[in-house]
Amino acid sequence: MRQSDEMLTPKEIVRELDRYVIGQEKAKKAVAIALRNRWRRLRVPEKLREEITPNNILMIGPTGVGKTEISRRLAMLAKAPFVKVEATKFTEIGYVGRDVASMVRELVEISVNMVKAEHMKKVHEKAQR
Repeated sequence: MRQSDEMLTPKEIVRELDRYVIGQEKAKKAVAIALRNRWRRLRVPEKLREEITPNNILMIGPTGVGKTEISRRLAMLAKAPFVKVEATKFTEIGYVGRDVASMVRELVEISVNMVKAEHMKKVHEKAQR
């Protein structure tokens, strides 16, 4: 893998996903292209970025075909937070069980921890010099 994961081509992203997910060639290709397009969109000037609508992907299929693992590995490549949520386990606010708001709190918590870890790593590297 290259130094900067942001420079990966869709073929390289698929090759990385192939290390963990067997089959699902169309799905891996689709998410690889979507990730590369997202990285490319982030590189254009901000005014132009507003003109480019990002594409989202909805993966559906039976249990055990690799949807979660593809998503988890893609998040790792993108250095993005990943939270697996099974909507059937959530309830409306006020009922017994986890409510949907907890999903958002969990995602925010993971994101904040990622930023903190990245900042601490930079401070540590600076202190080592």
